[in-house]
Amino acid sequence: MELKDKTIIITGASSGIGAAAALLFAAEGANVALGARRETELNTLVGQIAQSNGKAVCLAGDVQDDAYAMALVDLAEQRFGGVDGAFNNAGIMGDVGPIPEMETENWQSVLATNLSSAFFAAKAQLPAMEKRGGGSMVFTGTFVGFSNGGMPGMGAYAASKAGLIGLVQSLASDHAAQGIRINTILPGGTKTDMAGDDPATHEFIAGLHPMKRMAEPKEIAQAALFLLSDRSSFVTGSPLAVDGGMATRLL
Repeated sequence: MELKDKTIIITGASSGIGAAAALLFAAEGANVALGARRETELNTLVGQIAQSNGKAVCLAGDVQDDAYAMALVDLAEQRFGGVDGAFNNAGIMGDVGPIPEMETENWQSVLATNLSSAFFAAKAQLPAMEKRGGGSMVFTGTFVGFSNGGMPGMGAYAASKAGLIGLVQSLASDHAAQGIRINTILPGGTKTDMAGDDPATHEFIAGLHPMKRMAEPKEIAQAALFLLSDRSSFVTGSPLAVDGGMATRLL
């Protein structure tokens, strides 16, 4: 029970990596406070966890809203007594295309969802973890925009995720002495809604990886579990590649 009696906030929890993390963390003994925009899917997931004797609550909202980050913390504290960790996983790719053709609204939406939301999460979650005497935060980044991992048409996505790595490293330095560890995971291609459901697209993405396959959402969630657990007690400020070997091609 890697997370027994710990309370973990998970955003982007209604599907994909976030949903897999919610089921995994609850099975490992955590109380989970789930956030995403889709309320029906969140309620269904809470029901699944309850059927397995796990403990979960949820609150639908948009991570672009700073008040929502605080509301998730309040929910976790009210229902479970505090916050021990967070998996800040919500994110979007946005429209793909050359920057000269990109709508300003798309750029702003991607930056707000992938980067500003991390700022809001940190502002809300760090004081709560300080009250507990420490904790662990994990953010979902990507190999895109890291270690020369440029991909055509993904300027907004790459910029937001590269900025996230810088933010996390600064946060980790600021709060290490308080017993709060802060890390980023860098998934490779993963079978989620973001990747679509076209078999040809999946085959192309799989071929980019040395392992010649895409990840299952649970495989990415397991990396987040490691960083949230005491097994990673001397790890902070790290961008952890969980990418099927993509980093070996890009370094």
